Amino acid sequence: MGELVLIRHGETEWSQSGQHTSYTDLPLTEHGEEQARSLVPLLASRHIGCVISSPLQRAQQTAKLAGLDHVRIDPDLHEWDYGGYEGVTTRDIHRTRPGWEIWTDGVVPGPEGHPGESPEQVGDRADRVLARVEAAFANGEGGDVVLVAHAHFLRVLTARRLGLPPADGALFQLATGTVSRLGIEHGRHVLTSWNRLP
Repeated sequence: MGELVLIRHGETEWSQSGQHTSYTDLPLTEHGEEQARSLVPLLASRHIGCVISSPLQRAQQTAKLAGLDHVRIDPDLHEWDYGGYEGVTTRDIHRTRPGWEIWTDGVVPGPEGHPGESPEQVGDRADRVLARVEAAFANGEGGDVVLVAHAHFLRVLTARRLGLPPADGALFQLATGTVSRLGIEHGRHVLTSWNRLP
């Protein structure tokens, strides 16, 4: 069986400034495009059976520039809904909520359609994606399954893959334009490579 390969999209203006970005559909910056293109040699040697991307353009652009073909879109791969913290930096949130952490303190409701999500709700989406990953492995002739998505979501998904609660995604820092891999050792899901830059 192949590995589960996680790609965080390249840099956007808001990832550069530290603003929380979930449903705001920003494109990659020029540097983000360079980050995505730099992944081509890192992925070229891998046998990829399936590529699944978030519907947001920053993830889809990253997949395309990284040379990934036949990309399936999965709405469950979208970023954590930050609700009323969309576009706001952690530093600004700390002005009214000192010591705030998304992993334990949650978010405030945002505009209509964006009530925000708890770690458990993001974990439920991650579990659904992981069920589809297992189906892709079963149908993929041993190739890797590649997910192209967002930092907080992929951190939660990693925690769930390793049998941890969603909030333990806090343990897995993830930079833009990086590749991480999850495999199996002695029947157990493990990290095989994390936050790798080309």
